[in-house]
Amino acid sequence: MSRISSVLTTVVATTACVCASASPAAAADPVVSRGVTIPAFYTPPTELPSGNGKLIRHEPLRLGLSLPGLDGRRLPGTATRLMYTSTDTNGEPVAVTGAYIEPSAGWKGTGPRPLVVVGSGTMGQGDQCAPSLALENPLTLTGETVSFGYETLAVYRLLATGAAVVVTDYVGLGATDRLHTYVNRVDEGHAMLDAARAARSVPGASVTASSRVGMYGYSQGGGASAAAAELQRTYAPDVPLVGTYSGAPPADLTEVTKGIDGSALAGALGWSINGFAQTAPAVRDVVEANLNDAGRKALKDISTACVGDAILGYGFTKSTKWTKNGQSVGEIIAGEPAAQAVLDDQRLGRLKPTGPVRLATGTQDDIVPHAQARQLALDWCEKGADVTYKAVRLPNLGDKLLTNHLVPLLTDQGDAVDWLTDRLKGKAASSNCWTMPAQP
Repeated sequence: MSRISSVLTTVVATTACVCASASPAAAADPVVSRGVTIPAFYTPPTELPSGNGKLIRHEPLRLGLSLPGLDGRRLPGTATRLMYTSTDTNGEPVAVTGAYIEPSAGWKGTGPRPLVVVGSGTMGQGDQCAPSLALENPLTLTGETVSFGYETLAVYRLLATGAAVVVTDYVGLGATDRLHTYVNRVDEGHAMLDAARAARSVPGASVTASSRVGMYGYSQGGGASAAAAELQRTYAPDVPLVGTYSGAPPADLTEVTKGIDGSALAGALGWSINGFAQTAPAVRDVVEANLNDAGRKALKDISTACVGDAILGYGFTKSTKWTKNGQSVGEIIAGEPAAQAVLDDQRLGRLKPTGPVRLATGTQDDIVPHAQARQLALDWCEKGADVTYKAVRLPNLGDKLLTNHLVPLLTDQGDAVDWLTDRLKGKAASSNCWTMPAQP
């Protein structure tokens, strides 16, 4: 029985119920999301260990793309599936899943092997879309869902440097007890930091409490890594964070909502509405009052969708079709102070990040708009942060098509990995905040 179909009469009613339930009942009745049976591993126990970053369970994970090594070890490394503890945006304990990969490559820098925490770009909201499952099955293509593990390239490039990698599934993506809280900065930042803590406890892991830690992410992952850098000082001072790469971060959700509404990735608006309706009563009330039947049906369907499903089913849809009065969801939220306050609270840039950060944004990006990402760099610079800003200059590759957003992911990836590797080796970064007035 599907998690969604079993508890969801409406999206809003569902999210309220899921928040209150951490029952392992699905262990006896497997969760099926769009025809994909989610392994029982992903069902959290009723009781969680106390503390953050505690390993709840682990098991070997077969990498879908690997090669036999000359020394008998698989390339690029040996993977372990994880479930660990974290704290959600409401201060409640939550189980998060992910994967740790011990690299076959040796570390050639100083000190113990370092660790990179990877926050995946947008994968979707269905549990079958979880990044750890994508490492095992790089392509999930059935009659009901389409998911592609596009972050594998970045993960493998990082492993090739000799750094260990831990990938987080974020809160509720994979773990079957709740919906994924898409682009929630606190949930994502905590999940990233607690993944670093959990990695130390993985049997056979060579990383230690003194291993240098880097954060890496693009798009949704760029927001997650940025949030982790901002929250580290108060939430996880024991994580020795030495560098953060934040690519195309959704720093201002009000502006990002405008970018994705009506775009090829319009379904992402549904994921954010679902997530915030689950955690914030103010948003839930607005959803209840303003969505029409088509909107409720769409959000229910989107709650189990991966990126491929969202593009095929909701590409270029405008949210005006989902509301009773024909206004966009963004316009409705802007007119509701309590709901708008929830989005405003998600704003990145109000806290100084720990350690050097590299922020890259495509100048033509209209999905996660360039201007709001550049503003994050300015906000950090004003707080005295060590910021390396990179404006990725490319021609306009098509408005609202995702191309302006996705191409910088690939063109900047090598430089991003090199920059972060230098931080893991203990090399100092050089802030270019002074160039911001001349940077696009």
